[in-house]
Amino acid sequence: MKTIKIFTLILILTVFSLPITAQQPEFKVRVVGSGQPVLLFPGFSCTDEVWEDTVATLSKDYECHLFTFAGFGDVPPIAFPWYPKIENAVLDYIKMNDLDNPKLIGHSLGGTLALSLAAKAPIFDQLIIVDALTATGALFFPDYKSENMVYESPYNTNLLAMEMEGFKGMATQMASGMTLNKEKQQQLIAWMLQADRETYVYGYTDYLKVDLRETVAQIKSPVTILAATHPFGIEAAKKTYEAQYKNLPEYTLKFAEGSAHFIMYDKPEWFLEQLTLAFAPNE
Repeated sequence: MKTIKIFTLILILTVFSLPITAQQPEFKVRVVGSGQPVLLFPGFSCTDEVWEDTVATLSKDYECHLFTFAGFGDVPPIAFPWYPKIENAVLDYIKMNDLDNPKLIGHSLGGTLALSLAAKAPIFDQLIIVDALTATGALFFPDYKSENMVYESPYNTNLLAMEMEGFKGMATQMASGMTLNKEKQQQLIAWMLQADRETYVYGYTDYLKVDLRETVAQIKSPVTILAATHPFGIEAAKKTYEAQYKNLPEYTLKFAEGSAHFIMYDKPEWFLEQLTLAFAPNE
């Protein structure tokens, strides 16, 4: 009888230590660890695996909710517009799961999403924004206007029609500038090739439509921004971030010198150190 009880206890402990996965049309969520909830949003086309090293540390003290968005990884695509559906579904997820005072960590698209959620709902304890802007489109287009970002464009048409070999060549070139870690470049390429093509094309148009430059004035949560400096250097990065975030009342801006866009890959120790410092309770 004693042996049976011990076996049962071991089984229970094993089950409760395993990651929990939840899925709805807009995303899949993997939950690891226990404690205060932390929602981790990946960048465009990436899966929750982008946070693998990060969550190995964070899950010791926090309940980590790792998202993979529709159309990426093994999550089926959804109807467009893509971004607003993701945004609303995340807020519903927080409410349905009674996540109290959650922290948000978002990279690139995921960082922009964290900002738009915090502007809509004053329910977040803290935001960690990893190389993300309030209006990515404004970085690419000097005369940027959100309403000019449309699905029907020659660029989108070409991307949709591109053969896999050409698309892989484009993905390879893009990945080489996103991280200096050669091994991780291959992972980024694989995620781009795995992505649903329409989501990759039209979902990115949705992303470019997002303009939070004025909206961030409504954010009340503490915000820490971790910014890459490669390839243009710290002064250019500083100019960009200060212009994009000028309406955010208060934030902490730190630069990962010598890092490309995927800071968690290029400067993993520095990245984890910044999370530890940001999450440390105020004395």
